[in-house]
Amino acid sequence: MLNKFGKLKVLLVEDSKVAIKAIIGYLDDLGVQLLVAENGSAAIDLFRRERPDIILLDIILPDITGYEVAKQIRKLQGKDDWTAIIFLSVMSKEDDLARGIEAGGDDYLIKPVGRVVLQAKVAAMYRLVRMQRALVQLTEQLNQANEQLNLANMELHRVSMTDGLTGIPNRRVFDELLVREWRRCARLQKPISVVMLDVDYFKKFNDRYGHQAGDVCLKTTARVISNSIPRASDLAARYGGEEFVLILSETDSEGALAVADRIREQVAGLRMPNEDSPYQCVTLSCGISTVVPRDDMPVERLVKSADNALYLSKKQGRNSIAYLDYGQGD
Repeated sequence: MLNKFGKLKVLLVEDSKVAIKAIIGYLDDLGVQLLVAENGSAAIDLFRRERPDIILLDIILPDITGYEVAKQIRKLQGKDDWTAIIFLSVMSKEDDLARGIEAGGDDYLIKPVGRVVLQAKVAAMYRLVRMQRALVQLTEQLNQANEQLNLANMELHRVSMTDGLTGIPNRRVFDELLVREWRRCARLQKPISVVMLDVDYFKKFNDRYGHQAGDVCLKTTARVISNSIPRASDLAARYGGEEFVLILSETDSEGALAVADRIREQVAGLRMPNEDSPYQCVTLSCGISTVVPRDDMPVERLVKSADNALYLSKKQGRNSIAYLDYGQGD
């Protein structure tokens, strides 16, 4: 059995020289690393420094009892740390055994202990120690895997809610938030506005300057639109192609017109060249619709009215804003 447990560290806490010599002889056969403490205080100090795998602990010691040593050692351990404690004692009453287990012991042997029994107990505790540490390692790996999975799911959710080109929320986010804000404004009896925005002459822009320039144009426009919404509760999203959309909760038509006009002026003020536009630069057309919603009114009609207003803005010559009440233009 030599070196069978070469990595096993055992702390023997015993004040009897005879018992120490006998147990050392028994454990020599196992090839363990043996530490010896002849009193409780020394045992606790050794535990702090060495963190043994198994402790063979006499109950009757010169300074403090083995029970107290076990209690203090258990307090020093972390929640995932475990050292097996085997009590060694001449006290053989059932109450002594129960007290030892209650103090934090894992087993209780009556002295004198024979070679075969002691080696068998150490081997059994060693298996339990390895199993516990393997379980801790597996738990850590599972926790790490779960954390990575959660991060991946968060990233997947973020990607699914974000427009890949412009980095602002996508149509899906708009559809979901509009329903929630519609219901909220209906409860509060507050107005809600939708603003549709379209990059003027964008197909001609792409044909002349190329798709890469078109992507830059959309990204720049999206940044202006996103930075121009007045409150964190409002939303700017890409609706599709060169179209963008705003949800302005608790905002009347006058407030929505002011927001849309500010965005229109800022985009035009960038002077992004577009030679195929009568304005010679990139501009926006905007359509707005506002309503104080009720539960019996379909939310889709608000979007349809804003889209109809956008169409009207284009007919007016683009680079302009048009407004329609809820349900107009159907």
